[in-house]
Amino acid sequence: MNDPAVEAPVRRSPLLNRPGAVEDVGTDAGVAAHYGDPHREQRVLEEGLACVDLSNRGVLTITGPDRLSWLHSLTTQMLTNLPARTSAETLILSPKGHIEHALHVVDDGENTLWMTTEPNAVPAVMEWLNKMRFMLRVEITDVTDDYAVLGEPMGAESVAGESMAWVDAWPRIVGDSVAYGPSEAEHPAAGRMWRELIVAREQLEQAVGERPLAGLWAAEALRIEAYRPRVGVDTDHRTIPHELDWLRTAVHLHKGCYRGQETVARVHNLGRPPRRLVFLHLDGSGHTLPDAGAELTSGDRTIGRLTTVARHHTDGPIALAVVKRNLDPELELLSDATSAAQTVIVTP
Repeated sequence: MNDPAVEAPVRRSPLLNRPGAVEDVGTDAGVAAHYGDPHREQRVLEEGLACVDLSNRGVLTITGPDRLSWLHSLTTQMLTNLPARTSAETLILSPKGHIEHALHVVDDGENTLWMTTEPNAVPAVMEWLNKMRFMLRVEITDVTDDYAVLGEPMGAESVAGESMAWVDAWPRIVGDSVAYGPSEAEHPAAGRMWRELIVAREQLEQAVGERPLAGLWAAEALRIEAYRPRVGVDTDHRTIPHELDWLRTAVHLHKGCYRGQETVARVHNLGRPPRRLVFLHLDGSGHTLPDAGAELTSGDRTIGRLTTVARHHTDGPIALAVVKRNLDPELELLSDATSAAQTVIVTP
């Protein structure tokens, strides 16, 4: 989780000056929630014609000859031989194996690894990484003032100038990792090709050019549809990678020691995670939907909470939620009197 005591300043994107732009709030303040028509923005984004302003994300660089082996020793991913311009997802865990940060990384193959983080996470990530430098040949720099992030489906028109890209492409089982949820072929993210482009902040508007913009509401709806978790949104201080199916993309089960590895190995080898992420179809007959964070109940029992809620342009109201692992997948749930039907992501 992001440390509220060390928050980064909110940077208002120049793309908020585009017609119809409505600024998001909370964690995603500074960029547009939508540009007037979230459902149309979803469709255009799915078609690969639009891009999303993610310039509120943090951007770090790590330079020096030890950068890959050093980050490999600290996080969950196999990074020692990461090929140039090939991206990876990795997690920083607490000593007890709880997720603290999710990092998207890509190396230029020369002397620089680029990393993007959740909004407001840079101060905490910087502070921890600097504590772990010791005598190694690495230098960590916050370049968020100079570089911004755009999100788009793969295959979209190239942006102007040079850029580095983190790619979220499927299938993506890491090493010998085992997914608790659907197989690669059955996963709704199969074939999903999404990337984050890191561009010079001063060239942000030029990079977008004449392409349509989609807001974060559209991007979040497509993320929920693909079962993709987001740290700080679908996680809390107790979340371990197994609960959100993050073993599939961000954890290598056969690498050297790192902080939190003992919990990862124990839960994987001896048991199941205490909770599990589920996809929910919500009853859309009412005018309002429950908010993220609302309790999920079955009868008089509270069995979990909603983490992310959205209106999808074809599926209607959808959500991600975290529930008790042994909950019957066929059980219909309620949240603020709204019924919710489960789809399994992490096997009970």
